[in-house]
Amino acid sequence: MTIVKTSIGRRSFLKVSALAGGGLMLGFNSLISCVGKSEEEVIALPKEWFEINGYIKIGDNGIVTIMSPNPEGGQNVKTSMPMIVAEELDVDWKHVIIEQAALNTKYFTRQFIGGSQAIRQGWRSLRLAGATARQMLREAAAQAWQVPVDEITTAAGVLHHKKSGNSAGYGELASAAAKIEVPKEVALKEVKDFLIISTSRKNVDGKKIVTGKPLFGIDTNREGMLIAMIVHPPAFGMKLKSIDDSSVKSMPGIKDVFAVKSMNYEYERQFFDTCTFPEVVAIVGNTTWEVMNAKKEIKIEWEQFANHSIMKKGLGGPAQKVEIPSGLESTANHQAAIEDLMSKPLTIARKDGNPEKAFKGAAKVIERTYTAPFLAHNCMEPMNFFAHVTTDKAELAGPLQKPELTEQTLSSRLGMPIENIDIQMTRLGGGFGRRSYAHWLLEAALISQKVNAPVKLIYTREDDMTSGIYRPMYSAKYRAALDADNNLIAFHVKAIGIPESPLEENRFPAGAVDNYLAEETTINSNLTTGSYRAPRSNFMGAVEQSFLDEVAEVAGKDPIEFRLELLDRALNNPVGEKNDYDASRYAGVLKLVREKSDWNNPQSNVHRGVSAYFCHNTYVAQVLDLTLEKNKPVVQRVCCAVDCGIVVNPDAATNLAEGAIVDGIGVAMYGALTLKDGVPEQTNFHNYRMIRHSEAPKSIDVHFVQSDIDPTGMGEPTFPPAFAALANALYKATGKRFYKQPFAQELETSVLKM
Repeated sequence: MTIVKTSIGRRSFLKVSALAGGGLMLGFNSLISCVGKSEEEVIALPKEWFEINGYIKIGDNGIVTIMSPNPEGGQNVKTSMPMIVAEELDVDWKHVIIEQAALNTKYFTRQFIGGSQAIRQGWRSLRLAGATARQMLREAAAQAWQVPVDEITTAAGVLHHKKSGNSAGYGELASAAAKIEVPKEVALKEVKDFLIISTSRKNVDGKKIVTGKPLFGIDTNREGMLIAMIVHPPAFGMKLKSIDDSSVKSMPGIKDVFAVKSMNYEYERQFFDTCTFPEVVAIVGNTTWEVMNAKKEIKIEWEQFANHSIMKKGLGGPAQKVEIPSGLESTANHQAAIEDLMSKPLTIARKDGNPEKAFKGAAKVIERTYTAPFLAHNCMEPMNFFAHVTTDKAELAGPLQKPELTEQTLSSRLGMPIENIDIQMTRLGGGFGRRSYAHWLLEAALISQKVNAPVKLIYTREDDMTSGIYRPMYSAKYRAALDADNNLIAFHVKAIGIPESPLEENRFPAGAVDNYLAEETTINSNLTTGSYRAPRSNFMGAVEQSFLDEVAEVAGKDPIEFRLELLDRALNNPVGEKNDYDASRYAGVLKLVREKSDWNNPQSNVHRGVSAYFCHNTYVAQVLDLTLEKNKPVVQRVCCAVDCGIVVNPDAATNLAEGAIVDGIGVAMYGALTLKDGVPEQTNFHNYRMIRHSEAPKSIDVHFVQSDIDPTGMGEPTFPPAFAALANALYKATGKRFYKQPFAQELETSVLKM
């Protein structure tokens, strides 16, 4: 049994002695995104609930409600995180319901999703919240029955005293428990005693999703609501010059046309205030169709902007000047700039030993360069937000990953106190980092303020795909040196990003090679980029693992054994002190995937690729099997091994792995956004290729390392290894290595036509 102090939690708990209708409410300042059941699955609710943001609520009949302050973006935190609370509270899962809380920084911290951190960072505080409520109920029972509290036990929402035979449901003693002082310390369950955690529970919104119930921002509707759309500059490097709306304002259903400036140039931007086009044209009308027709007819003149700079804060750091270059950029120019820099020394991020000497005296040197293009997020739910701004308050609703941070910007832009702003979080129809950057929320608010009416702003697919916030364009050059016995004696990586470096200099194989050098640089751009599923790792994991496979082949070693040899070195005799991975856990997933995939016994005509990577605190290894059918690669199976510590909800974790693997294969094969003279060449799904149902793996099996280590993330870590597992399998099938993403073009134009 683990005893934890509640000193931090005690300041966060808000206790009320009586709820309407009786009961106990515990509000807590933690990272909760919680659970529930539909009304059909729970017993009758109490007559009234006491409403407050951020709390556990126990009704007089034993029903438990847990508010969910964090957005739900498909990662299943709305089910998995409440399981943690319910476990420590020792309540019957059938008697737990969930409500989505509005944004309220008074009660919550880090009220956002991203970085696969929700479960990891919420684990302890969620357990503490449940355990504290349970302890207060036990103390109330002990007082009522005049017995020692240590003799009170709980099970499925019922308090028991075996010696006297007394028992009572939580609801019967909830009001009395509310009068108990919050304990200074509480006991947490041992992992072996878990009854809810590590069992599979269905998505609490599942039925609503498949039956089309309104859960998403796009579903928002209000009486008198108008529809708004925007027109942004047609190319990066351009800005608004003038508007001719004479032919548009008379069109049916059109209410107004005007320019909207979401951010002033002198404004000191927050970390997620990323916006390529701070001034756009808004068209407001009665219906989506009428506004879309007006977009086609409006006449707008654009002009190129000059070099300028903005001040932007780091995440938790001071503001820095960011230079925005002028000009109309093209993919061809980006590639030329990368090639030029790759031939020059870059900024050294890490250096171990004497790599220059080791390469000079090596028996063999392998050198390869990898590139990947910009990528669009392409969330299935279009970007949208509802806003109703009046003189004294602002109501907003929509899908947003970082509402807590966006609220600050909105308050500044509207000149309205934060306490007068109400942001209601809807379910996200896909996020992947795209909905961290919410300039469209600002646009919606400003449009509503201008027309003095409730407004729903909707981006078309073309608006979203061509207005920025892309995964950066990356390139990396790798070199490896082998001695006469085919031992890896030196490793060198140079990484370049537009406009962000992808380098993770302290990750494997750093720490496993005596002579190691990592260099990096960036190329400035007026394209806006940002978080994209498994930022930086989605490139570095892919190319590093592809390169290691090639090095293993040159060394004449099995690719899994080659990696395990390096990890054994990192475990028993590591180089350097900043290695950010646990070599034993890294090796563990490789050994597990070797066993589960039956690596040493591949089926005939099946081509296999392996990959392993560590990111977002989680270790993943994958083996991908493919065949060539009618000169086309078909992924038959992906075997995936994961070490994410304790698995809270196995079905949900498996689903996350499956989705990430399918997504990774699709992006590796087809994902690309290119530019010519500042204009994105891909504008919708007709020319931005996505994976299709028939191209998904025929089967995916996911295996978890059994662990009692605190849980880590699952939304992103299984994404990067899929790229390299596919690339390595394609090599086995075609005899050709793949150095440029996406792979499909080279497959179709050369490899499969040989």
